[in-house]
Amino acid sequence: MGVINLTPDSFSDGGLFNTPERALRQASKQLKAGATVLDLGAQSTRPGAEEVGAAEEIRRLIPALQQIRAAHPQAVLSVDTFLAPVAEAALEAGANWINDVSGGRRDPAMLPLIAEAGCPFVLMHSRGNSKTMDGLTDYGTDVVKSVLQALEEASDCAELAGVQRDQLIWDPGLGFAKTTEQNLQLLQELERLLQPGVPLLLGPSRKRFIGAVLDEPRAKARLWGTAAVCTRAVGAGVAVLRVHDVAPIVQITQMASALWPIG
Repeated sequence: MGVINLTPDSFSDGGLFNTPERALRQASKQLKAGATVLDLGAQSTRPGAEEVGAAEEIRRLIPALQQIRAAHPQAVLSVDTFLAPVAEAALEAGANWINDVSGGRRDPAMLPLIAEAGCPFVLMHSRGNSKTMDGLTDYGTDVVKSVLQALEEASDCAELAGVQRDQLIWDPGLGFAKTTEQNLQLLQELERLLQPGVPLLLGPSRKRFIGAVLDEPRAKARLWGTAAVCTRAVGAGVAVLRVHDVAPIVQITQMASALWPIG
C-alpha cells in the first residue's frame, strides 16, 4: 500500500503531493513500482495535528482521487479518513477501501456507511486523537493483549452496525498512543494479532519509534529501519504493508517472501 498524503502538514512529506497533478504523478510512480493499493489521505494524523474538518478534507481529496481514478481505472484506491462524509464522497468518486485510524470511533455514521457500501474497511487501533494520544499509553504489562482485545471489541461494534467480518482488515496502529517500547513489543509478538479470516495491515513507514531506535530524527532517513520492520512483518504473515517508499520496500518484501513463504 503506497501512501499519498494530500496535506500540507504530514510528518514526512507534507506539501509534496497536495495538488491533483502531483498526487497523480506520485500515484503513477507507486503503481509502476509495484504498489497494489494506494492510500490517499487529506487529513494529517501525526501527533499534534490540527483537524481540518470534512469540507476541507473533501476539497483536498476529491480532485486528486478523480484524476487518479481516471488515469488508473483498475487501481485499488483506499482513502484514509475517520469522517463519514469524507468516506461517502470518496466512495462516490471511485474509492474502493476506507482506512479509518479511529476504527470507527470518531464518527457514529462511519460504520453504517461501511455496512451499506460493503467495501473493505481498515479498522485501526488508536486512542484519543492527534492532540491527546501521546498521553494515552497505559496498557499495563501486555500491550499486545490490550490491542487485540480492543480490535475484537471494535470489530464486534462494526458487525453490530451491519459490517461483515470479511470486510475488515486490522491495523494495530503503530505509533498511535504507543511508546517506542510498546511498538517494539507489538512487532516482536505480531503473530498474536493474527486471527482467522481477518488480514493484518501494518503501517511502520518512517515512524517516530524507528527514529528513536536508530537515533535518526529525519523521517525520510528511516528507510532501512522501515525495511527491517517490513521484513519482520512478512515473516509473521502480515497481509498489507503501508509505506511511503514503495520501490525499495517491494524488493525487500519480495526477498523476504522467498525466505519466509506464507503457508
